[in-house]
Amino acid sequence: MNVDDVVAERIAAARARIEANKRRRAALAAARQRGLAHRHAQKLRNQASARTTDGTAEDSLSSANGTEENE
Repeated sequence: MNVDDVVAERIAAARARIEANKRRRAALAAARQRGLAHRHAQKLRNQASARTTDGTAEDSLSSANGTEENE
């Protein structure tokens, strides 16, 4: 086994590590996108359930902040 063979093995190992890292990052990005889509859908469901029966949205932001414009 000469030096060129050792170098070729190290290069192949480095390429394999790089490819594995790319696959791992792609899997994590896909999972993140699924999680964000789920979170967004849940937020929309929560907003829809907060609406009153006459179709108007409840004013939950001003009561949550504890401030009123006319104080």
